[in-house]
Amino acid sequence: MKLIFATHNPGKLQEVKELLAPKYEVIGLTELNDHEDIPENESTLEGNALVKARAIWEKYQLPCFSDDTGLEIDALHGAPGVFSARYGGKEKDAELNMAKVLAELSEVDSRTAQFRTSIALILDGQEHLFHGIAKGTIRRKRSGVDGFGYDPIFQPDGYQTTFAEMSNSDKNKISHRALAIEALVQFLAD
Repeated sequence: MKLIFATHNPGKLQEVKELLAPKYEVIGLTELNDHEDIPENESTLEGNALVKARAIWEKYQLPCFSDDTGLEIDALHGAPGVFSARYGGKEKDAELNMAKVLAELSEVDSRTAQFRTSIALILDGQEHLFHGIAKGTIRRKRSGVDGFGYDPIFQPDGYQTTFAEMSNSDKNKISHRALAIEALVQFLAD
């Protein structure tokens, strides 16, 4: 089955392709030569995921899904949350985002956080939502070169490494996105 994934993010697309292969063929927006930026102006991750999936469904009338992910830090009252991609500025620059988080937590000892992903699937015109959470802590400095986004500063519970220090296959067993995709796959299999 072919599924359109409403993203332009190459790191996210590669991660999802690996999670859904070989049973599902995932096509990103860039592969469709679709470069339109879909506004994410909802106040929740679920709302943003639905907005993006609906826009792609209306355009192509093909099975599609979208996600929105937020890093939620307890000491920052859930921030950056829905604003995670643009936390350091409109540029969606991961380095600026991490720098802002690390600066805001510089004097904070309690660094518990979680990544939360919401996926919206539209299949035959019907909308479905799936969720995944990875709990962990925010490191005091960046570590690792793999992954994307906040991966170099997020250490998942039960591990001594950040997501950016893990192989894709190890990260894809425990990540927030992997858990949400697992729920999506289970739904598609039923």
